[in-house]
Order: sequence, then structure tokens, then C-alpha cells
Amino acid sequence: MSSRQVRRIRRTTCWTAALALTLGLTACSSDDDPEPTAPRTTAAATPQAGEEVELTFGVWGSDDEIAAFESTVAQFNALSDESNVRIVAFPDREALVAAMRTGARETPDVYMLDRADLVWTHDEGLNIPIGELLDERGVEFGDRYSRSALEAFALDRALQCMPYGISPTVMYYNTDLVDFDRMAELGLDVPSGSRTKWTFAQFAEAAAFTSRKRQGTKGVHVPPTLDGLAPFIYSGGPMFNDETDPTSLSLDDEGSREALSLALRVLRDPTQTLSDEQLAERPALEWFKAGKLAMIPGDRSLVPELRRVRGLDFDVIQMPVIESAATVGDITGLCVSSEARSVPEAADFVVHALSTESVREVTRAGYLAPANQEVALTDDFLQPGRQPEHASAFNTSVRALRIPPLLDVWGELEKAVDPILSELFTVPVVDDIGDYTSRIDEASRPVLDSEYEAPTESPSESPTE
Repeated sequence: MSSRQVRRIRRTTCWTAALALTLGLTACSSDDDPEPTAPRTTAAATPQAGEEVELTFGVWGSDDEIAAFESTVAQFNALSDESNVRIVAFPDREALVAAMRTGARETPDVYMLDRADLVWTHDEGLNIPIGELLDERGVEFGDRYSRSALEAFALDRALQCMPYGISPTVMYYNTDLVDFDRMAELGLDVPSGSRTKWTFAQFAEAAAFTSRKRQGTKGVHVPPTLDGLAPFIYSGGPMFNDETDPTSLSLDDEGSREALSLALRVLRDPTQTLSDEQLAERPALEWFKAGKLAMIPGDRSLVPELRRVRGLDFDVIQMPVIESAATVGDITGLCVSSEARSVPEAADFVVHALSTESVREVTRAGYLAPANQEVALTDDFLQPGRQPEHASAFNTSVRALRIPPLLDVWGELEKAVDPILSELFTVPVVDDIGDYTSRIDEASRPVLDSEYEAPTESPSESPTE
């Protein structure tokens, strides 16, 4: 019996405490328990004895990222006598999902998935829960994965995909413009200590300090969207009326409304933010690269791009705190297709791709913020001596990450409320922000509440003859 066959024998084991507590699952299985339902597979999923299984691995990313994935795959293929993995690369997440949705390509045997696409993938039956597959292979989560990361891919009381990347939104800033030492000399309120976190008041000071008409610089740009404003809203109150099964946004909650009102004092100030004319000329990121915009929110994927800009000195810091530390971010996982040519071999590859050495290989390219916290604390991720100096802000921001409810209507939700948010940024005077937050919440209800009924208008009286 091969070592790989030995690993596949189902053992009586306990899920790790982190996963069991997170998902509320029965922690142990025994020989008396009923056997789990076999995963759905295609006719090609059972290879002939001695036949090498050809597997595909669907990923997206830059050339450097794909090259790192290729290295991981090559190492696996060199060790495996039973399967051979081939990369199927896409330029971005949208391209991979579009190929799966339209059937332009068959679903890869193993594929990277953004959490935003989990509900659709699950409902279409395109993945099989991965938790037990990893448990059978002795994979221990322990302290290597945060509770937030595991919860992100929990659905139907099961771990659907294994967290791979967790990239919180932080604030990027130009260190030539946001000169904390100079600000301190002038008696302005600046972050203390390691300067990886700050208050909203300190953020507002930096936005005002860096907005200089004669130099043509502006302090900050945050897009007027639900996703862009989420870190500020979450810092003061809830975003949804229920974090599991929402029927409405909750921006009219007192804490959320006050947080949004405070944020808008800076984010809609025309002296401190980019104008519509400037944004029409070029995107905010290009203004930041040109040294004319001091601050912009973003995730880890921006780092390699900004490093390539000659003369740009930048760093990162956590999103500003209004009441409590909060941010949002991108979370990706590795999933096993329900139609994999061989589910056991696909699971074996996932175990290899999740190994510390494999994750470190991909992390070195600079784009990935690994969900594996063991790797996140190494120099492979922190990359001392390179920008940003305070890369540890990504790690501390993970602890403040707010995981929104799993929704398959996020696009429709944004379409419904973003025009009102955009109006908040452009009207000359906001007399009562409550008028806007109540409109936003109401606009979200038809999207989120399946039982919502629009209020009926009383019939108008018939005109007299």
C-alpha cells in the first residue's frame, strides 16, 4: 500500500478546535457514524489502475503570480506518480468566473475562488466541501488560520473551500507628502509608536496637511461606493441589519450614520479630494503614482505595481479608527471541483498548494497576503528593506476585518445604492444625512428581502368633468 493510499484511509479524528468552533460542526467522527455522501464526479473521475490523472488548476493574476503558481505545480508534479497538474491561467477573477458561468471552459479540477463568488459556485454545485478531504489527509489548521478566514468560506455548516489569501484594505500614503515627523514638529496630531494605526482625527489632519493648492496636491480619494465606504461605516456601527441573513442595509443605525457623517467631512471636501474633472482625466491610482494624491485605500495586490513607479516613496497604515478598528478586504480560497477527474488526487494537490513552503513561494512575488498566518509573519511576506516599511499593517488589519454576509446579489445591491452614495459626495450641502441613509436602507430592501413588498400608493382621485 502506497503512502498516499495510507493517507486516504479514513481515520477517527477530531476537527481542529478553530474549525469546529467556527462552523459549529460535530467535532469528531467515529466508525459508527454513517459514511459521508460520495462527492459528485464525472465519468472521467475514476482513472484506470496505473493511469496518471491529468488535473487542471485554475488561477488568475499577474505574470509574476502565475510564474509562482507554475513553480508550485512543478514541484508537485515532480513528487507525484499518480497525477499531473496543469495551470489554466486567467487575467483576473472575473475572467475565471465568466468562463465557468458560460461553460466556455470546463470547471478546473482545483480552482482559486473569491469569496464573493462562493454562493453562486455552491448553488450551482461546482464545488465539494473541502473540510473532510483535508481532515482525512491530516491537515491541521491550528493557529495558522484566523477565525475570520475560516468563517469566510463556511456555508451550510461546512468548510466549502480552504482560505488561501486574505488581503485587508489599508490606507496607502505617499511618505513625501504625509510627513509625520514634519507634522509632529508643527504640533499636529500624528500616529505614535510604530505608526501602523491611527485615529480618524489623525487621518483628517493628514488629509488637510497634504492638500496644497500651490503644489496641486490633494489629500485623499475614497470611491463613493458601498465597498469604498465600508471600513468607515463598520468602524462606527453595523452595515447590515443582520450579519447572517440581512434584509436591509443598516446605514441609518445611529452609530453607522454618525460614522458616515464624520467620514464625509473629509471625503467630500473639494479642497482635499479629487474633483470629477480630475477623475475624468485619469483614475485616482494614477494621481497617487504621479505624487499628486497623498492617500488612497487598497489591498496588498497594489504593492508590486507601486514599487515599479520610479521616485514614489510609499507606506501603508491601517484604516482610520472612528469607534473601533474595522476594515474589509478580498478573501480567496482553493476549491475542489465537484466534477474533478479525481477528487482524491485533486485534494492531494490542494494539500501541497497549502503547504507552508508552497505558500511562501507564491507570497514572495509580493501580491499575495497569505491566509496562512505562519507565512504572513515571515520575511517572505514582510519583505524588510522594501516598500512598504510597515507591511505588518496588513497582518494587524486582519484582526479588524469585518466579513460581510454571503450574498449572491452584491452587484445588484451596489447598483441600487451607489447612485445615492454618489449623490452624497456631489450635492453642495447635506442638510440632513439621515434623509440619505434612510433612502439607502430603503433602496437595499428590494434586493436583500425576498418578501419585500413595495408600499402601495393611494389611488389618486379621478379628475372632475
